[in-house]
Amino acid sequence: MAYLAFYRMFRPDTLDKVVRQEHIVKILKNQIESGKIGHAYLFCGPRGTGKTSVAKIFARAINCEHPVNGSPCGVCPTCRALAEGSNLDISEIDAASNNGVDEMRDLREKVQYPPVAGKYKVYIIDEVHMLTASAFNAVLKTLEEPPEHAVFILATTEPQKIPATILSRCMRFDFKLIPQHDLEGLLKGILKKIGKEYEDEAVAAIARAGAGSARDTLSIADMCVSYSAGKLTYADVNAVLGSADFFKIADAVRLILSEDAGGALSAAEEIFAGGKSAGVFVKDILSFLNSVAVAKMCKNAEQILNLPEEMFSAVVAIARTDGHKILRATEVFVRAESDMRYAADPRVVLETAILRCTLPSADYDIDSLIARVSALEKKLAEGNFTAARPQESPRPATHEEQSKPERAQEQASRPAGGGYSRPAEVQTDFLNRSGGRATAFYAPERPAQAAQTQTAKPQSKPPLTEIDDDPFKEQDTAKPPAAMPSQPAQQGRGGVLASLLRALRTTHKNAVLFTLCSDLGCEQQGSKAVFTTDNETVHRAMTRQDNAKLLSEILSECGVTEYEVKLVKKDDSLTRALNVLKSNFGGTDIDIK
Repeated sequence: MAYLAFYRMFRPDTLDKVVRQEHIVKILKNQIESGKIGHAYLFCGPRGTGKTSVAKIFARAINCEHPVNGSPCGVCPTCRALAEGSNLDISEIDAASNNGVDEMRDLREKVQYPPVAGKYKVYIIDEVHMLTASAFNAVLKTLEEPPEHAVFILATTEPQKIPATILSRCMRFDFKLIPQHDLEGLLKGILKKIGKEYEDEAVAAIARAGAGSARDTLSIADMCVSYSAGKLTYADVNAVLGSADFFKIADAVRLILSEDAGGALSAAEEIFAGGKSAGVFVKDILSFLNSVAVAKMCKNAEQILNLPEEMFSAVVAIARTDGHKILRATEVFVRAESDMRYAADPRVVLETAILRCTLPSADYDIDSLIARVSALEKKLAEGNFTAARPQESPRPATHEEQSKPERAQEQASRPAGGGYSRPAEVQTDFLNRSGGRATAFYAPERPAQAAQTQTAKPQSKPPLTEIDDDPFKEQDTAKPPAAMPSQPAQQGRGGVLASLLRALRTTHKNAVLFTLCSDLGCEQQGSKAVFTTDNETVHRAMTRQDNAKLLSEILSECGVTEYEVKLVKKDDSLTRALNVLKSNFGGTDIDIK
């Protein structure tokens, strides 16, 4: 006799031997024992879960003269007659190859003939979803009102493709995927029957690769038994499945999660050099990441994964990584696996996924940002993080500086005496924007040559490194920073505005008011601050009730009890600016354009 594959050799012949379909087996047993047999059944579910096997057992059981616990006895004359291949009472039709209307018409004619050996004539139509629309229509009437001796059993993996008119005429049974534990028990029983020694880890790997299908599990086991000469080991199963070396995958995943781009690409190149394709590699990475996630989240991970001790230790070591990184890496490689189907070079897709995982700073999706924030929080919690003051990156330019590109040129050409040599129209515009005040928002360093000419005169301005980080705080050039007054109300008009802007930027964080106040002028009149603007829109916004209330609260914190926002005409501002220029630069001709 020719060699039979495991899934054929060990196919169940009674309902008691069916693996983990109790909800279906119980109903069929009760129908057989009570004699309430339906005329049409629909068995649907994933491949390899026992649909065709249960259909054959049920077909023999309803014809058996003395069924045992809902299953055929196998010894009565009817059971022996049905076991012969020439018997026509049980007909199995492959709808994938007999899907035309002519085949269904022929079936409709044959169903009228009574059975020969048993009580029922059973038609098992496998892959019934492959029938054409015309074929479904041809069998519809017969399926609705068949002869008393006819029973139809339809089996399919895609019930959604079957017309609703057919579904409504059948008793539907949904087969479920078989859990890994039950597949392991089935496989161990078969290996004991054939006298094959095995490792528990090897059986678990085969059942895991079967993915809930008994037929797939037995097919993989058949190959592994043929591959292994002695005891079936975990390494033998990996070799048959074509997976990469476990520890090489573990090393690659470790480098990916530790964000070592160069090391991860080198590890991938080593695996590719071993002959593994990008598709197999990405599946191995996803499988390992899944094991890492289980080890990180589950207390009984050792029982769930059922790996050798050395391999489980490697998984646990990598599982100490931050959970956000594990989740993000899994999602990245899942997308990569999908993209590989449409890529001309799948290897490029895989290496891009590795770079995306190892370079989160170059990736701007939400997952990478969460991972970066999580890393910072971890450093802060451990006390290993010190917020360094930026030295190289310049601060953002203010609105006033953005509209004055010539300020940098003016600083470079500033004379040794410290005076300003900017053009008159620049001075006019600057004073016009600042309400007639010349507030220093920063303290530029003097050129080296200018510093040498003032050896006899002490430098009154502090160096740049001593200036406060706040770009809006006015520096008092008449006193060193340590001797500056502590009350904002005594700092002059620039100090009040600077304190207001600082509060809006830091503690109160109101970007709208910060933008509005950036263009205000400020005068100090005792305990009262007078803010001036020549823009009616700004004036209306500043005097609005909600903004006025917030300004009062902030100014009271700064020591200012009263304030006023005045709307000044542009001509008045220009006149004031001209007067300031004439007083500072006497004898200079000023042209207004």
